[in-house]
Amino acid sequence: MRLRATIPVLTCCLGAASALQLEGMRATRAQPLRSAAPLMEADAVLDQRAERRRIMAEERYKRGAAPFSKDVHAAVNEKMSARFKSELLREMKESPMRELSSGEGAGKVTFMLAKEYGFCWGVERSIELAWAARVAFPDNRMHITNELIHNPGVNEMLGSMDVQFIEKGEGGEKRFDAVRDGDVVILPAFGASLEEMQHFDKQGVTVVDTTCPWVSKVWNAVDKHKAKSLTSVIHGKWQHEEAIATASMCENYIIVKNIDEAEELASYILGEPGALSDEELLHKYRHAVSKGFEPKKHLRRVGVANQTTMYKKETQAIGRLLEKTMMAAHGPENIQDNFAAFDTICDATQVRQDAIAEMTEGDANLDLILVVGGWDSSNTGHLLEIPVEGGRVAYHVNEAGCIKEDNSIVHRTVEGEVASTASFLPLDRPVRIGVTSGASTPDSVVQECLERIILIKSLQSA
Repeated sequence: MRLRATIPVLTCCLGAASALQLEGMRATRAQPLRSAAPLMEADAVLDQRAERRRIMAEERYKRGAAPFSKDVHAAVNEKMSARFKSELLREMKESPMRELSSGEGAGKVTFMLAKEYGFCWGVERSIELAWAARVAFPDNRMHITNELIHNPGVNEMLGSMDVQFIEKGEGGEKRFDAVRDGDVVILPAFGASLEEMQHFDKQGVTVVDTTCPWVSKVWNAVDKHKAKSLTSVIHGKWQHEEAIATASMCENYIIVKNIDEAEELASYILGEPGALSDEELLHKYRHAVSKGFEPKKHLRRVGVANQTTMYKKETQAIGRLLEKTMMAAHGPENIQDNFAAFDTICDATQVRQDAIAEMTEGDANLDLILVVGGWDSSNTGHLLEIPVEGGRVAYHVNEAGCIKEDNSIVHRTVEGEVASTASFLPLDRPVRIGVTSGASTPDSVVQECLERIILIKSLQSA
């Protein structure tokens, strides 16, 4: 069964008086490295769900909507609004066509804003909890296990608050020896592995868990897989923090990054000619399977889960493919015993993908589409792929500094490379630009990018 392979795929001043002493603190931040396979060994447990809940029930484990005082949350919300909102984007959202124009003649630029874009609720919640933790514990050393979200500005902001990013060794192992008694540890929006949760529980430090509830929903899905003795097939990227965290909650798993790899599994399960051998499969997926994975045993019964930032239609296609594969392998009458799929797609990711798809298909007069968000952001990268696959000119930038005064732009390509394109704006005529941003991108960053474009057009257009 062959599906379309190229499917488009999905980012200080503190408000409380006790936090004023943090102003001007030295930003001692180690540059976060990309995650690899989890290198810590979890304590053996029969039930990952029960172990997770035991740890979360500890008094020193802060999670949920408001683990700190109402005054702290109110003060942080006010400061977040001042720091991250944009009057320019607010004006665009309130206009009938979601458009805004600046300049005249050849110097005119018109921006068209996607119907859904930017900060999602889960990201805002994560930032608020991390910021509130710094306010609530002004005198404690504070660490974070990875980037809070994939947005450079937000992570730099945490560094300026003296939140220490856990360093990594040459092999990718995290240097948790920097965490001492009495410290506070923040878990990022992507979640943390069960191994890391157990480590901090043993150490007895205060943990502030900012994991997005949509990620927790995926963990509940793989709990159900385990209860039915199913192997979890996770649609994601094996080196991504979220996929690592989800995999740690499974008993048996394999991670596939796209429909092509899912088709490879289906071919193996059905024993088709040309399918991978056991040895070939284990070698190819050596970083993306559970310890002791046995293909013939563990691919007999499967359930589908996903990294929440992946493209919804591709996850659904993978689910349909594996469901048909299990019916072919075991008979339609036995599908309930051999397959399960639960809806764990993040709504925020999906509506942003739908909105950029609508823009791609709906406005033939757009000269280009600007995608703003962290270059490591999976959901933002997918927002780029949709217009590019639709034949549009699109540029993915992570900050305003990518847009140069000489009318060049530094951008991330669909292939993941950083490139520079000269003369990206037409200067001899008006220009129309579509605008979107990833779920971890503040509106203020988008505004800075648009202001740079307006400046270039006004200064350089004939």
